[in-house]
Formats: sequence, C-alpha cells, structure tokens
Amino acid sequence: MVEVFCYYSLSSPWAYFAGPRLHDMVRRHQARLVLKPFDFQEIVPRTGGIPLRTRPEPRRTYHALELDRWRKHLGMPLNLVPKHYRQDGKPAGWNKPPGWMVIAAQARGLDAQRLSHALLRALWAEERDTSEPKVRVAIADENGMPGKELLQEETNPKVQGLYGTYSEEAEKLGVFGAPTCVLNGERFWGQDRLDFLDRALAALRR
Repeated sequence: MVEVFCYYSLSSPWAYFAGPRLHDMVRRHQARLVLKPFDFQEIVPRTGGIPLRTRPEPRRTYHALELDRWRKHLGMPLNLVPKHYRQDGKPAGWNKPPGWMVIAAQARGLDAQRLSHALLRALWAEERDTSEPKVRVAIADENGMPGKELLQEETNPKVQGLYGTYSEEAEKLGVFGAPTCVLNGERFWGQDRLDFLDRALAALRR
C-alpha cells in the first residue's frame, strides 16, 4: 500500500484546514496516511522556517488575511486569534502533548486522523486549551477513544521515541513548515499544495 507521511504540529491552523481533504484523498487513492507530529518549535528554525511571532508585521497581517480567506473558502470555522494559541510560543513545548496523544492513538491502531482533527478544531474553532490534559482526555472520549489511557501513554518510551524519530526525519527531509506531506521522498508543503499530492497519488495508481 502506498503511504503518505504527514509532518505537522498540533497547533497549526493549516494542518486543521488540511485534515478533512487529506483524509478524503488517501481514502480515494487507497493509500495509507501516517501522521508524524514532530517538534516544530525545535526543528523548523533549523530548516529555514520563520516562526510567526518573529515575522515582520506585514507578514503577520498577511497571515491573518490568508486564514480568513481559507476559512471562508473551505467553509470551516476558525478563530483568527484563538484564546489558547500561544502566540509568544511560551511556555516552550506547549503544543507537544496533543501530538503525543495522536501518536499514542496511531500506535494503538485507532483513528488517529479523527483525533488529530478534533484536537486542532478544539484549539482553532472551539476555544479549548488542548495543552491541558483534562481537555485532551475529554476530546478523545468524545471521539470514542480511551482518553485516560491515551493520556498515560503520551509519555511512555514508545511514544516519546516515535516523536523523536519523527522530529529527526523532519529535519533530514528539510521540513520547514506544517503540514508537509511526503510521498516517495517528495515533499508537498502546505494545505494549498494538496492538489499536487492528489495528482501524484493518481499517477501512482495508473
């Protein structure tokens, strides 16, 4: 089976926008989606990415303009300034635990994509603080998954090892933004490049 790897952060609005279309795409092409949350704050500055908080004002305002355009275009709810998004990036690592929970769910063979999208939607559209353990447990439970068990597994060696591996892979591949999908070693950066990924998957099936 063809595999699509998705490197991203559980705080990315663009990953939130991409989720439903990416899920539909891999289903249509009978591919397998492997979610790979990684240490975005640590890796991306080393691969050429520029954190939003350090960008000049014209770029920050344009970022907000693009978010507004895409939420209207896709018909997806999104708060331009969500209450629990840490624009200053502090405390460092605040967005890691949701990624750990997704990895734990995927390792169990659960619907990790569903959980991932629910966590992103909670942050960007529902004003829920996904850095809080009790919030993550509730979101997992709401989506038919064992929230307390997944929470306990977030910090186990297997999950932490995979998180480290995904971060190393992202750096070696030169991932500098989220989401970045990888198909047969080829990178597709951004939810606005999913059409190219769609064509690449279609070509593999011919």
